[in-house]
Amino acid sequence: MVSVSDKPAPGAFAALWVSTLSFTACFAVWTIFAIIGIQIKTDLHLNDAEFGLLAGTPILTGSLVRLFLGVWTDQFGGRVVNLLVMLAAAAATYLLSFAHTYPQFLLAALGVGISGGSFAVGVAYVSRFYPKSRQGTVLGIFGAGNIGSAFTKIVAPMVMVAFGWTAVAQYWALGLFVMALVFFFTTKDDPDLVSRRKSGVKAVPMLTQLAPLRNLQVWRFALYYFFVFGGFVSLALWLPHYLVGVYSLDVRTAGLFAAAYSIPASLFRAAGGWLADRIGARKVMYLTFGVSLICCFLLAYPSASYVVDGVKGPIAFRIATGLVPFTMIIFVLGFFMSLGKAAVYKHIPVYYPDRVGAVGGVVGMVGGLGGFILPITFGFLNDITGIWTSCFMLLFVLVGSALLWMHFAIRRMEQARFPGMSTLPELPELVGMGQAPAAKS
Repeated sequence: MVSVSDKPAPGAFAALWVSTLSFTACFAVWTIFAIIGIQIKTDLHLNDAEFGLLAGTPILTGSLVRLFLGVWTDQFGGRVVNLLVMLAAAAATYLLSFAHTYPQFLLAALGVGISGGSFAVGVAYVSRFYPKSRQGTVLGIFGAGNIGSAFTKIVAPMVMVAFGWTAVAQYWALGLFVMALVFFFTTKDDPDLVSRRKSGVKAVPMLTQLAPLRNLQVWRFALYYFFVFGGFVSLALWLPHYLVGVYSLDVRTAGLFAAAYSIPASLFRAAGGWLADRIGARKVMYLTFGVSLICCFLLAYPSASYVVDGVKGPIAFRIATGLVPFTMIIFVLGFFMSLGKAAVYKHIPVYYPDRVGAVGGVVGMVGGLGGFILPITFGFLNDITGIWTSCFMLLFVLVGSALLWMHFAIRRMEQARFPGMSTLPELPELVGMGQAPAAKS
């Protein structure tokens, strides 16, 4: 027998699936420069740092607006807020096709980036329809809308080769406009908003909603998301350019191989939410960071030639990651990052059930800023070091830092809850070697 509290609210099905489709459309627009930026880079003779700035500028806008959009969703409802976000992004994407100079492209990219704010709206909106016990799975399904990045990588190169990059911008704008209308006319207001309207209760003021941001825990969650989401977005933008430069692929082939990263990094987010509901978000985060650390280490190792003094003379050999091994490793990295994206957002409705919009907004904002900062940093590292794999060196340091902070934070919480743990030896083998076993109670 299912209790009333475990049942989704009326309209939950449409809220989840139509929101996921609309987020997919928004994400396809948000990462549009991953493909059209390659042609623009050639036309304007941009260096890698300038290309990184152009590709990352939409991510900047989409990140900064997430905090405010999350709060406004809590106040005014996700249905109206998401409609306005999608319409504004569609208009900016259409106007992008009329840009000619680098400053004009940067200005247009700021407007295109509004589409990235739809994530904060959707998290706060969809979570209102479902009980806590199902929110990991539900938000994982919604987050799978990241697959829009793969759609752009697969379809946009074909459109661009056939009709030019301006056609990509115009078609993507039209698709987003249509999806905005579909979303608005097929969904309902969330149950919390309906209840407030009936009772005449005013929305919680913005400063009150932002109060949880004083907690260091919120910013720890934000660092996790900086890697799992910011790293995902940055690689989604950077990989086509990386594959063209390292493996001399054409833009269509590079887009297809880059999709081998974007697809698992998107689709399996739903599995990550389900897994977080079943075994706990903490275990999923350990898996995510542990495997990602290994993948980033393997990808960071630059191609190198060696000469070893052998018994019978010098022995020359070369170490390099071929295209197939690279694709396999990047697939695994994308898979575990997708699990981590869902696990991070599993924490928020549990710890901050009444402030999902504000807390989810700031976590999403910091994660999105990773998608802005990292591509630019990738470009600078390329220009400074001349090493293509320097981007994965940076990601290795980032995920290592996140893993250490998470582990020591968990250890502190465990010791605060169970003080006797501090007297236990770190390893069972240490008993009798200078550390006495804990006293029995």
